[in-house]
Amino acid sequence: MKSRNLEKKIWNSYFDRVSKSLEGKRATIEVASLDLGDQIETESVVLYGITYDPKDDLLEIALEGLDHMIRKPVDIEVIEEAGGLKTIGVVDAEGTEQIIRLSDPLMLVAA
Repeated sequence: MKSRNLEKKIWNSYFDRVSKSLEGKRATIEVASLDLGDQIETESVVLYGITYDPKDDLLEIALEGLDHMIRKPVDIEVIEEAGGLKTIGVVDAEGTEQIIRLSDPLMLVAA
């Protein structure tokens, strides 16, 4: 398992590059702030992709039935394993921490 902070100048290209490999994975999003405490926003939802728009300073996580937007992120840390990206930790300008945990969908066995 490898953890690293991403420099802001590569956010756009990094998420463009890894987003295709994440399609179909499941995402759980946890939001933590002093105002809200720790809350699960969504759990094990199909992920369509992740993009960063430098013009609007916006990280978008596109999920089935939901677009999770993080405005003005100031810090992004990722955890990568041999199988690819596993966790994205984001802190926004207001200090809210958001953790996106990625997992493979469950494979059902035919009976």
